[in-house]
Amino acid sequence: MNTSVSGMNEPILKVEHLSMKFGGLVAIGDLSFEARRGEITALIGPNGAGKTTVFNCITGFYKPTEGMITLTSKDGTQYLLERLPGHDINKRAKVARTFQNIRLFSGMTVLENLLVAQHNKLMKASGFTIMGLLGIGGYKAAANESIELAKFWLDKADLTSRADDPAGSLPYGDQRRLEIARAMCTMPELLCLDEPAAGLNPRESLALNTLLNDIKDTTGTSILLIEHDMSVVMQISDHVVVLEYGRKISDGDPSFVKSDPRVIAAYLGVEDEEVEDVLVQVGDEEVIEQLDGEPDPAHGPGASSSFMAGPISDTIGHSDPDGEVMRVSPGASKAAQVDALSKRAASAPAKASKPASKSAGSARSTKASKSTTGLSISNKLSTPRGGKPDDLLLIKGIGPINKRKLNEHGIYHFDQIAAWKHADIAAVEAYLEFDGRIAREDWIGQAKQLAAKSAKPAKRGSTK
Repeated sequence: MNTSVSGMNEPILKVEHLSMKFGGLVAIGDLSFEARRGEITALIGPNGAGKTTVFNCITGFYKPTEGMITLTSKDGTQYLLERLPGHDINKRAKVARTFQNIRLFSGMTVLENLLVAQHNKLMKASGFTIMGLLGIGGYKAAANESIELAKFWLDKADLTSRADDPAGSLPYGDQRRLEIARAMCTMPELLCLDEPAAGLNPRESLALNTLLNDIKDTTGTSILLIEHDMSVVMQISDHVVVLEYGRKISDGDPSFVKSDPRVIAAYLGVEDEEVEDVLVQVGDEEVIEQLDGEPDPAHGPGASSSFMAGPISDTIGHSDPDGEVMRVSPGASKAAQVDALSKRAASAPAKASKPASKSAGSARSTKASKSTTGLSISNKLSTPRGGKPDDLLLIKGIGPINKRKLNEHGIYHFDQIAAWKHADIAAVEAYLEFDGRIAREDWIGQAKQLAAKSAKPAKRGSTK
């Protein structure tokens, strides 16, 4: 198929509805994104999000279970990468990659590593015969051309002075750049880099950024990279795609992605009770306003909240040899929790008496004043005793959000929690949507110990 490709911002790579299953485990679920020509696209996400699996599907190490991966070359030729043999993905489609772990030929010199990357061209010039050994025919010219190309990339990677040294003797950062230079010797249109900044110090990361920007600006090669170093991602990327549990949760430029509450919740791994804080910190005024309405959970979304695929409990799981299905909890996805809060807010009925100009801060104050009568707890107080509440954060399982909510409902002290009856526990768990968590984390036992400790009189010492 031949199609014209106009402009540098046309997609070079299209991933459409990609799924990768290993038996009963779905590593990638219905993933779609694009990488544009001449740009650096970063693929980020928490450990285990499926980033390397996506790379392995693109570069032919895995054949995806479902979906299409289309690469459009500069001349308009389109290649369906999932249908190509692995070696043709590099040879014909011009896709090169590096790996998380360095895979150089450590016993060869730096220059020889770059020549090995050009073996397709050299083998063709030798006629696949002994002409290469004899240096006859077009082989000598091809060999000289390969050496010049290797020297060019040695210079770009700032490794010219180490050309004759064994690759294994280079410092770690230099080995990383050598891997990229070796990949560039295959003259790719798409360069896939798997965590190129892993283990680099700030000086080496800066050298890597310089090299990658040089590749983009001088060769027009498109770069797709997986990276955990956010300083690298935010400085050099034109486009960022974020994965969580094998699905896309955000897609846009770096400024959009770094302020996306779903990304903050998923990538930074906040606690369940801190998801609402994420919305506050990124200033999502509309969602904060709506959260004050306390929408009925029965009218909110189900556990299927996601960006692209179905319920996380349906797409992330595995079965043991006996056939028992093991699934990840629907609450595991932090991004899905943020989505659920936003959707619940959107579905809540509007408050007619609420002024349009009301700020998030005043809305929260109104909520605090109204909520103290909304939860039935037998031993709540109007104010903390002595004007000073206990630090409820000392109870494992109570975070800042839960502490604030308990204080709003008149729970300030350890001995109050220690005295809770079954009805009190049921009421609190229903309000906080905990479903047995108070018993599992033994809030009552912890509170009794802390209350007893705080009640002990100070030891008498000598009077000065």
